[in-house]
Amino acid sequence: MQLDVTQPSTGEIIGWAILVALGIILLVVSFKILRGRRRKLKELRPAPPKPPTLEQQLKKERSRREAAEEKAEKAHAKEEAAEAKEQEARRKLEYDERKRAEREERAKRLAELTPEARKAREEELAKAEREADRAEAEADAERRKRKAEEEEHKKAEYRERKEAERLEKERKAREAAEAEAARLRALEEEHARREAERLRQEEERRQKIAAESGRTLIEGLTRTREGGFVAKLAGLFGGGAAEVSEATIGELEEILFTADIGVKTSMRLVEGAQERLRKKELANPGKLRAAIRKDVAEILGQAHAADTRPVLDGLGLPMDDTKPWVIMVVGVNGAGKTTTIGKLAAKLEARGKRVLLAAGDTFRAAATEQLDVWAERAQVPIVKGAEGSDPGSVIFDAVQRGVRESFDVVICDTAGRLHTKASLMEELKKVQRVIGKARADAPDEVLLVLDATMGQNAIQQARQFHDALGVTGIVLTKLDGTAKGGVVIGICDELKIPVRLIGIGESLADLRPFEPEEYVSALFGS
Repeated sequence: MQLDVTQPSTGEIIGWAILVALGIILLVVSFKILRGRRRKLKELRPAPPKPPTLEQQLKKERSRREAAEEKAEKAHAKEEAAEAKEQEARRKLEYDERKRAEREERAKRLAELTPEARKAREEELAKAEREADRAEAEADAERRKRKAEEEEHKKAEYRERKEAERLEKERKAREAAEAEAARLRALEEEHARREAERLRQEEERRQKIAAESGRTLIEGLTRTREGGFVAKLAGLFGGGAAEVSEATIGELEEILFTADIGVKTSMRLVEGAQERLRKKELANPGKLRAAIRKDVAEILGQAHAADTRPVLDGLGLPMDDTKPWVIMVVGVNGAGKTTTIGKLAAKLEARGKRVLLAAGDTFRAAATEQLDVWAERAQVPIVKGAEGSDPGSVIFDAVQRGVRESFDVVICDTAGRLHTKASLMEELKKVQRVIGKARADAPDEVLLVLDATMGQNAIQQARQFHDALGVTGIVLTKLDGTAKGGVVIGICDELKIPVRLIGIGESLADLRPFEPEEYVSALFGS
């Protein structure tokens, strides 16, 4: 027997697909509706009551104890009233029993008497009974009076006791309020004292920084301005030429190519001058000087603006709310890494940041001791390791401590590396990876410390370190001791790495943030 299997048509397939899609959509919508209702029910559900405070618990306990005492007193009064009522009923019963017995005894005796004697005796007994009833009534009234007096006395005692308890409660509440007010005053005084001490210490730090105020940038760049390429440019611009010619551009090219700003940067400046000359924009040497100044400012400004992260005011370093902000400091021996780290730590601490130093230079003799001295001066903690120990381990421990104890900044010193030694640069890469394991996405800043006296060799160092580590900022030290300050221009132009800080002296204030416009003004004059 053959089965007649008919292939479904395209319309049927589309119909079934639409039905399945509608079913899925219906399920999704139903699920969202149920989830929304569950969320609304959860929001409408009353929040669990907050646990009572100690004061509320004590107040509740006092109220409970007072209610129990009042209830016990009422029960005692009720028992006394019931007992008094029972005594009264018992006394009345006894009295009635006694009277009945007396009447029976009297009737028995009267039956034995003659009628005349019985009558006289009855009158006598009636009179005696009246007297007894009167005396009993008087005694009962006296008893009631004494009982009322006793009740009134008890009520007065109760009122006096309650009044005494109320006065005692008021006294204790007043004493507690006074004690709490005294405690709050003591806390406020202690807070005010600590705040005053903090402000005093901050003022002392500010005064210390002010007392160590360094030289101005113009003073720091004196050698570059008077003995470097800037001095030669000043001679060219002020040589008395009435106009700028190709010969003038040739002299400019010779001065720039013998300077320390690098070949690439020199060509850029020369080509810019030639272009302006062709456009007849250089009417005199003053115009040429202004053009060179403008091009240099543009080079420095472009590198400086490349990093859009927020910058810490007064320090020139990028920093956000990430804690801890990890700064890895690298450079060759003798460039001034340790001194730069110490000064930077002091400046950050003076601005209220909690700073932790990591002594990662475990290979150079006395490097840890030198950093330890700076840590003591800046009053910041330091994580150290034994001489010759693994620098990655020391830095890993420091960054983890920074995370654990919520430090604001961790500055990691590293061993000085020759940029021409590949194996040593690999060690630095390893340290950088270790920092990233201690805190995700760290380090936040890789600062390269360069010695300005190295001239064009500093540009080569920066290139090698940047290729290996991705340098994010440069600290240029010893600018006051060299005529090669133009190296800043070459670094910014060729590598597009911003110069964060410059060192123009020995004091703390001589490590200052790099401002392109200020630098150009100090170099060329306002």
